[in-house]
Amino acid sequence: MPKTKKMLKNRFVRAMMSMVLLATLNSAQAQETAIDPEKRLKELGIELQKPPAPTANFVRAVRSGNLVFLSGHGPRKSDGSYIAGKVGQDLSIEQGREAAQLTAINLLASLKAEIGDLNKVKRVVKVLGMVNASESFTQQPQVMNGFSDFIVSIFGERGKHARSAVGMASLPNGMAVEIEMIVEIEIER
Repeated sequence: MPKTKKMLKNRFVRAMMSMVLLATLNSAQAQETAIDPEKRLKELGIELQKPPAPTANFVRAVRSGNLVFLSGHGPRKSDGSYIAGKVGQDLSIEQGREAAQLTAINLLASLKAEIGDLNKVKRVVKVLGMVNASESFTQQPQVMNGFSDFIVSIFGERGKHARSAVGMASLPNGMAVEIEMIVEIEIER
């Protein structure tokens, strides 16, 4: 085969491979966009409760442009009490993970109260997880995986976020975790 024909054939093959890759990526993005977090919560049997009003001079959520900044939330149970205790001393890692998941549910309730529909979430951007831990406890990321795994199960790829997981000597009300979240939402037109 002459050199020119071979070069053209190689370009054609590369172009076709690029088109197939692009089509695959577009298909994956289309499927990802189809995830409905509201339906996903229903499938899991989770009903978001109306969040209680703050007890001090702050708000649960602040919108700035297309970002929503959510205040620190804890693992507040439906009776108003918190999952409390130090992970690594009073609570196991699994109990800490459960507290982080409950906190995720509470954050979603506040987010929904702020934006009306969780389908407006474009991306969970950043999370700060604070774990009430014993002095020698070093597995804060494993505790925070309870939060992250749950959020990704609700939003799919849109739920993957940057995250910090730190240990604290104490948290308000002795709660096991406190978590802040920043979310990007679709711009309303």
